[in-house]
Amino acid sequence: MILLSSMLLLRDAQRSDLPGLASLAAELDSVNLPDDPRALGQIVARSMASFSGRIVNPLARAYVFVAEAPGAGRLAGTSMVIAKHGTRESPCTFFTVAEKEHYSSSLDRHFRHTVLSLGYHFDGPTEIGGLVVRPGARRGAGRAGTQLSLVRFLYLAMHPRRFRATVLAELMGPLTPGGQSVFWEAFGRRFTGLDYQVADKLSRQNKEFIQQLFPPFDVYASLLPPAARRTLGAVGSKARPVRDMLTRLGFHDVHRIDPFDGGPHYEAPLAEIAPVKAYRSATLEPVPLRGDAPEGLVARTLTRGPNRFRAVRSPARLAAGRIALPDQAARLLGASPGERLHHIPFG
Repeated sequence: MILLSSMLLLRDAQRSDLPGLASLAAELDSVNLPDDPRALGQIVARSMASFSGRIVNPLARAYVFVAEAPGAGRLAGTSMVIAKHGTRESPCTFFTVAEKEHYSSSLDRHFRHTVLSLGYHFDGPTEIGGLVVRPGARRGAGRAGTQLSLVRFLYLAMHPRRFRATVLAELMGPLTPGGQSVFWEAFGRRFTGLDYQVADKLSRQNKEFIQQLFPPFDVYASLLPPAARRTLGAVGSKARPVRDMLTRLGFHDVHRIDPFDGGPHYEAPLAEIAPVKAYRSATLEPVPLRGDAPEGLVARTLTRGPNRFRAVRSPARLAAGRIALPDQAARLLGASPGERLHHIPFG
């Protein structure tokens, strides 16, 4: 059970969060959360325009969530939803991983080979990503990482028509202690001449070099060094808890990998993701919750002001279209009795 005194406020990112996001980006420096002040500024600006509806096309939107301890002045972490990952201008690039069998009757030799085929999504799925948690907040009763992961599904459940029918999660593959990819060194560098970190950063703005320089035909993984083969579809140590959680929620490996680090793609139908199926909306009871109740993530949306979305992890009791919350949870949400709130189970 969460202590009400340690509640986190989950909300949409604002320009004032840029220093905190920069600190988080330095922890990972990923495509979705780059360690680049200019790029971060653009990401937050796009998110603010997405939450406010100023980006008219819902599939052109991207949403950045942050978690903070009220009054602490420091972000505990961040996560993101990209409404559509993969367009004609910027396709989602991947390797499909398949198996091919070969047999020689004259030698009586039979082989099964793992084969990589370069592929693209030009009209891609919704993507969840950008999950980064400050090291000091990764453990403890608050479970900031779980909150930041689940809040994305709460938002998807609230607005299913704004997103694609399939949700993608690209999991980070294993990296060396120096931050290099064994798979990229064995494959990508040979066709681009680029260091992994340089190629990864370049791909945030321009994937054309992958389409032009990578071989357009099947690649047999047996030609790669054993260390590189072992990373195909493997999950880095930091991403394993995320993989385990996604599996519990209904995601599965779709046998595609990232062309940079070899990490796997996991997908699920939006309507079949466990928190989305369990989503409920209800009006806030005037009488605060007393006693124990199951925990959930509870959200409120606003049509005006800098913050358009607020959510908390809290005990909640739902019955007959109404929801009862403790005083502190309602205060953090800024919610008044009779206001419509949104709920998914926590766990």
